Amino acid sequence: MNHQDILRIALGQSACDLSCRAEDFLKDENVIVESLPSEGARRYLALPHICNLASYGNNIVACGRKDLLPDIEEYLKGVPHIENCFETPGIYPLNRKLEKAGAQVCFMAEYFLPDMDQLFGFESACDYEMRVLRPEDFKDLYTPEWSNALCRDRRHLDVIGVGAYDSGSLVGLAGCSADCDSMWQIGVDVLPGYRRQGIACALTNRIAKETLERGRVPFYCAAWSNVRSVRNAIKSGFKPAWVEATAKPVEFVEGMIRG
Repeated sequence: MNHQDILRIALGQSACDLSCRAEDFLKDENVIVESLPSEGARRYLALPHICNLASYGNNIVACGRKDLLPDIEEYLKGVPHIENCFETPGIYPLNRKLEKAGAQVCFMAEYFLPDMDQLFGFESACDYEMRVLRPEDFKDLYTPEWSNALCRDRRHLDVIGVGAYDSGSLVGLAGCSADCDSMWQIGVDVLPGYRRQGIACALTNRIAKETLERGRVPFYCAAWSNVRSVRNAIKSGFKPAWVEATAKPVEFVEGMIRG
């Protein structure tokens, strides 16, 4: 795959997720559409969306409940720049409009795609043994210390892992979840005593290459405030590709706050 192939696949997947066309993300003007169920969407998404905003940097594609579309359109017209829709204080007016749906903005994240030059030019500083793992190898690893690499609630989607070992003991783990047919999402964990040794970067880079070898596009997601995770994505050969802000019912948001 080259850069164009990867972007084309990502745009196509985002189009499935947001009930629009891939070319909508490349327009100069914003696009607003009704959110609909889609068999090809990322498998962890609860569709249809109440409201979801996404941008690849050119414009904003917004999808949501049909009755909320006029409010979403009015909101977008009142925000001067794309980035204002994905940060405070610009997000507060959107929350006010979402009150009628009993919803609030919940998730705000940045997504990364591989930079093929950087990915294959990566030089690992990790001195630990790395092993490629299959689902049967990590069936007993659904524990808190590996909760970013593996997802207990969606373990049937975890398809491949790469572990770092110190004298036979697992000290770092990257996992890939088959969240959609063409794209697999990467998560990574390193035990506290082994951090800042280049393990996370080495694992992320290796599992990205393993994913590409299997004909899938690896992608990486991080909250903007998670500087450590963003830094890992960039150092291991990824680059920012798109951003999203997603609304959820107030009860869901409050549950997230309570933990």
